[in-house]
Amino acid sequence: MKKNAADSFAVGKALRDKCPREAHGGWQAPAERRDPVELLIESSVDRLPQLVPIRYGRMMLSPFTFFRGAASIMAADLACTPATGIHVQSCGDCHLMNFGGFATPERRIAFDINDFDETLPAPWEWDLKRLAASFVIAGQDNGFSKAETRDVATRAVQHYREHLRRYAEMGVLDRWYARIDTDDLMSTLPTKKGRDILRAQIEKAASRSVRDDDFPKLAAVENGKARIKDNPPLIFHQTTLKQHDYLRFVKAAFRRYRATLTEERKALLDQFELHDIAAKVVGIGSVGTACGILLLMAGEKDPMFLQVKEARASVLEPYAGKSRVANHGERVVAGQRLMQAASDLFLGWTEDRGRHFYIRQLRDMKIKPLVEVADVPRLQQYAQWCGWALARAHAKAGNAALISGYLGKSGRFDDAVADFALAYADQNARDHQALRRAIAAGRIEAIQG
Repeated sequence: MKKNAADSFAVGKALRDKCPREAHGGWQAPAERRDPVELLIESSVDRLPQLVPIRYGRMMLSPFTFFRGAASIMAADLACTPATGIHVQSCGDCHLMNFGGFATPERRIAFDINDFDETLPAPWEWDLKRLAASFVIAGQDNGFSKAETRDVATRAVQHYREHLRRYAEMGVLDRWYARIDTDDLMSTLPTKKGRDILRAQIEKAASRSVRDDDFPKLAAVENGKARIKDNPPLIFHQTTLKQHDYLRFVKAAFRRYRATLTEERKALLDQFELHDIAAKVVGIGSVGTACGILLLMAGEKDPMFLQVKEARASVLEPYAGKSRVANHGERVVAGQRLMQAASDLFLGWTEDRGRHFYIRQLRDMKIKPLVEVADVPRLQQYAQWCGWALARAHAKAGNAALISGYLGKSGRFDDAVADFALAYADQNARDHQALRRAIAAGRIEAIQG
């Protein structure tokens, strides 16, 4: 019989003897720590070689952009930190830019994690430590003081701990159905100005349409045929195969993708016809992987764009174990469905000539965090939302009571992880400088702009 919540709380509390909460504080690089530049070079193997310099160019801009692309480095470092032994379905690349607002299938805007390229069952602490470190580094990038960045990181951890306890006290189905929508976020904002800013973002996202906004920007009609616009080196049509062979491979991969959808979503997809596919450079960590966009049309003025992203082995695999599924696109989709409150209607996976992919809608009522212009109060508020969203994601398919029992009601763990985040930000800055030296020495090539 499954343990009840009270039993799990007690077991979690007992884990403090094995792994004291204070043990999570600070960071000291182990003597055998690998060269971070070498880890980056390894993570670029099998990426599209012409795009790898763009990846390094984006990473060299600042310690924050470096951190976003250095998930493989931090995964190796996190594996050296204390852990309770409790595993959850983890995000794997849990930083503040991987959260945001997006449309649910019911056309409501939810706040949640939105990137799962590295998802894998792993220690729950790893997600939280990477999230806290990202807030310190982003705050430093914005010119915050040490005390201010520490406070922001502490708030993320505190709200994770407090919300996880609330989820632990819910019934299983209540946890599974829980979501954070814009009304929930609005209720946490203390000022009218803050509520007005969020309301304006929501209204702008809700008013966007594929036909009136995305299609004119990304595509055009040429000789009566809809086609994605080239914008090299970020969006381009390229293949070394003959056009006939290329289309055959694309259509076969699309059929495999369709087979991963439920029957009613297959019926919806079948109302569209695939018109074009183009490569698209996205983000920082994904640059160089085989990503692209698909243009589908259900009529002359009825377009839809799907985003195609290559799924490689998770950066956590060397330390947390291999995925239980062979296709990494399926790994991403399964993890996303486990962690998100509501996933995209068209989320599915496929395979093409040995490469694994997952597919979802492009820019569906998406609200991105404006971290670069955030002042201290705004970043504090955003940190609270991210901690809340991560707690909901971990609680959905994990043992929330077990983790909550370990965390307790005091701020001891919050303070420890904040100390870790400050120390790790210094490590990240040193690694960023190592990258810049490698570029200056000609060890690796970088393209900026």
